[in-house]
Amino acid sequence: MDYYKLNVCGLKRDLPIIQISDDLKIASFVLLGDAELAAKAGYELSKRIDCDIIVTAEAKGIQLAHEIARNLDKESFIVARKSEKSYMNNPLSVEVNSITTANTQKLFLDSKDAEKIKGKRVALVDDVISTGQSIAALEALVEKAGGKVVQKLAILAEGDAADREDIIYLEKLPLFEV
Repeated sequence: MDYYKLNVCGLKRDLPIIQISDDLKIASFVLLGDAELAAKAGYELSKRIDCDIIVTAEAKGIQLAHEIARNLDKESFIVARKSEKSYMNNPLSVEVNSITTANTQKLFLDSKDAEKIKGKRVALVDDVISTGQSIAALEALVEKAGGKVVQKLAILAEGDAADREDIIYLEKLPLFEV
């Protein structure tokens, strides 16, 4: 197996290169469970953030959003869920297509979380921004709730996302065309 050597926040990780379609491979970055990297990246990104509330999508951005919120002494952050939960009251939803997910998914926001977002300046947080579809869906959900997205942050910008001027990220991650 081939690996991509990532260096972010002074930490080195060997990412396996995985084929995800006939003509594309990616370096598989999984933040879940990497407490050391989440803490360091969360600290670095917290220096660059200016918002009222942090929003992330389930599941890989949760650990990072937690670290950023902790560093900023925020009492909470909001997680958009990938399925509608029985406890949700009048949830808002949007559809999303991601490079790492085969099928169209939905993101859901409980009405009590939507109320917390209404009229607020929101920072979106994710582990990796690639095609931008996930972050665009999250932004649409925040706007549906009446919030205003003021920042989009990630540990890594993959492929062409590194050229975007509307995101803040720590390192670039290449795509590998076959």
